[in-house]
Amino acid sequence: MSQSLLDKRVVVTGGFGALGCALGNYLLAQGARVALMDRSEAPAELLDTHNLLCLGGVDLTSSESAVAAFEQVAAQWGGIDGLVNVAGGFAWETLEGGSLATWDRLYQMNVRTAVVSAQAALAYLLRASAGRIVNIGALAAVKAVAGMGAYAASKAGVARLTEALADELKDRGVTVNAVLPSIIDTPANRADMPDADSSRWVTPQALSGVVAFLLSDEAAAVTGALVPVGGRV
Repeated sequence: MSQSLLDKRVVVTGGFGALGCALGNYLLAQGARVALMDRSEAPAELLDTHNLLCLGGVDLTSSESAVAAFEQVAAQWGGIDGLVNVAGGFAWETLEGGSLATWDRLYQMNVRTAVVSAQAALAYLLRASAGRIVNIGALAAVKAVAGMGAYAASKAGVARLTEALADELKDRGVTVNAVLPSIIDTPANRADMPDADSSRWVTPQALSGVVAFLLSDEAAAVTGALVPVGGRV
């Protein structure tokens, strides 16, 4: 086990989904203390796990809700060292047949949640010895295809947020990076694409390893990076 994440206090938003849970377990195995935040209620099987704090009913589009949740984490652990913005969503919809509401919804889910969470966490991260923010972007932000306009645009917003915040904080001890996965191998994606070759996708565990590196002391020199994690797609 790497020692660089030992006792690090890391918040994972969207923590009760497939990637959030996998990342939480991965970080716990590296010795970190993990807080999972989500709009939904915590699954019973996650409760009473050592070094795991579960906060359900958190609306990460609301500054008030997010600030209260981050205050709870910091009060319990005496601070926060890292934030991983997993919270988000996806929709496939062509522009011709689509709705502006989808563009607004994906902005709220993918960009606003990351902005609100970063603002709520920043005071604690700046007091940490080595603050870390890792955003979950998408390779679709680099090259979109039909039906991916709203999703790709929102994830492009995450990429630009990452770069701007990294530059803002580059002299203040906090790094900001993003990972850009292709298709993540989750039950939902398998159900949506039953004929696809899921062996070529990125597993949550593999993506978690890259995120863990960006949270680690070894990644101190890396900030503003958009790291492709494409598997074999």
